[in-house]
Amino acid sequence: MKQHKAIALKWDPYLDEAPSMSAKGSGFLADEIIRLARENNIPIREDRDLVQIFSLLDIGAAIPPEVHTAIAEILAFIYWSNQQYGEIFGSDAPPER
Repeated sequence: MKQHKAIALKWDPYLDEAPSMSAKGSGFLADEIIRLARENNIPIREDRDLVQIFSLLDIGAAIPPEVHTAIAEILAFIYWSNQQYGEIFGSDAPPER
């Protein structure tokens, strides 16, 4: 049986040139990454191919330019998620973490 995996990315557009990997794990650790994201209203996107690619990186590593298109897709998903959150809960974005 194949264990599920999860990664977490972080990016401050004012401080960072590119997003970086802040966490990765499989099994129980993947569950914890997902649980913490949910607790903190961080959008979650399921994409096995991206997780497979990003899991090859070290924690703290900047995302290489070759996958910036994938990052753009993730950011578009986050912006869309924030808009959906606002429509549902009457706010522009999830609460500050």
